[in-house]
Amino acid sequence: MLLKSAWRALRQDRFLQILLLALVSLSLASHTPLRAYPGLVDWPTIAALTGLLALTRGVETSGALHRLGHWLVGTMSSERTAALGLVTAAAALSTVLTNDVALFVIVPLTLGICRITPLPTTRLVVFEALAVNAGSALTPIGNPQNLFLWQLSGSSFGQFVWHMLPLVAVLMLLLWAATALAFSGRPLHTREPEAGHALHRGLLAVALALYPVFLLLTDLHYAPWALLAVLLCLGVVRWRVLAQIDWGLLLVFVLMFIDLRLLAGLDAVQQALHSLGLAQPTHLYWAGIAASQIVSNVPAAIALAEFSQDWKVLAYAVNIGGFGLMVGSLANLIALRMAPDKRAWVSFHVWSLPFLVAGAGVGWWLLGLGSK
Repeated sequence: MLLKSAWRALRQDRFLQILLLALVSLSLASHTPLRAYPGLVDWPTIAALTGLLALTRGVETSGALHRLGHWLVGTMSSERTAALGLVTAAAALSTVLTNDVALFVIVPLTLGICRITPLPTTRLVVFEALAVNAGSALTPIGNPQNLFLWQLSGSSFGQFVWHMLPLVAVLMLLLWAATALAFSGRPLHTREPEAGHALHRGLLAVALALYPVFLLLTDLHYAPWALLAVLLCLGVVRWRVLAQIDWGLLLVFVLMFIDLRLLAGLDAVQQALHSLGLAQPTHLYWAGIAASQIVSNVPAAIALAEFSQDWKVLAYAVNIGGFGLMVGSLANLIALRMAPDKRAWVSFHVWSLPFLVAGAGVGWWLLGLGSK
C-alpha cells in the first residue's frame, strides 16, 4: 500500500521529482555518507504528520464534515462571507493548534463545503494557507519556529504575543482586504444532495476521541507510539481509512528533511552565513526572510539562531518568510497537497509573493530597522 501510493505520487508529483533530483545533486556535493541519511529525518515530526493525516481522513470518511458543511452553508449568505469566515477560522485555530493542525481541520471542511455549493476551491485553500501563516505568528505555540524562538528567548508567553501582535494585526488586515477583493458577493446555492454520505458514528467517535490523546502524547514526545495507537484503532474500525492516507505527502516531507539538511551542511552555505554579518539586525532580518525561501522557515530559524540571539528580529523575519515561495513554510506544502487542483501552486504564488513583499515592508517598519 505504501509503496504503491509512493510510486503513484512519484509519477504525478513534479515537486516530488524536483526533490529527488535535488537529493541526487546534493548527495554528490555533500560529504555525508548514505547510511547517515535516515538520521537527517525528523521522524517524530513524520509520525505526528502521519497521525494527523490518518485522523483527518477518519473524520472526513465518517461523513461528519459533509453534514457540518451543509449547516455552515445555510449560515453563509455569499461567497465572500464564506471565504472571510473560513479564512478567519483558519487563522484563529492556528494560534492554538499550530498552523499544520489548523489546516488539517479547515481544508477538509472546505473541500466538503465546496462539494455542496459552487465555490472556488483552490483559491479558498490558498487563502487558508496564507491565513495560518499569518495567524500562527501570534503565539509561541502557533508554529515550530515560534516555539523554538520562545524557548531561546526566555520571554514569557505574554511578552512574545505582545511583540508579535502588531505584525499579525497588519497581516490580518491585509489578508481580510485581499479576501474581500478575491471573492465575489454572489449568493450561495446548495447543490442537490449527493448519495453516499451516511454518518459513520463509530468512526467519527473514535477519530474525535483520538485527536486530543494523540496531540497530548505527541507534545510529550511519544509521537511514534501515539501513531501506532491511531493506526491500530482506525484499522479496527475501518481499515480502508489507512489506504486513503496521502502517503505521497509523507514522502515529500522525508525528502525535504534530507535535502534541506544536506544543503545546510555544505561548506559553501556555512561560509556564506558567516560572511553575512548577522550580528546586525538589518542583515539578520533580510537573511531570515531569504533563508526561509530556500530551506523553509523552521530550519532557517534554527540555523540563524547560531549566529544571533536577537529573537525579536528573527521571529519577524522567519514568520514573514513563510509567505513567498511555497517552500517558505511546511504548512504551504500541506495545504497545496490537499488542494484538488495539481496546479494550485500557481495560484498560491500569485497571492503569496505580494504578501511576502508587503509583510517584509511592514516588518521592516515595525522593527524600526531603517534607523538602525
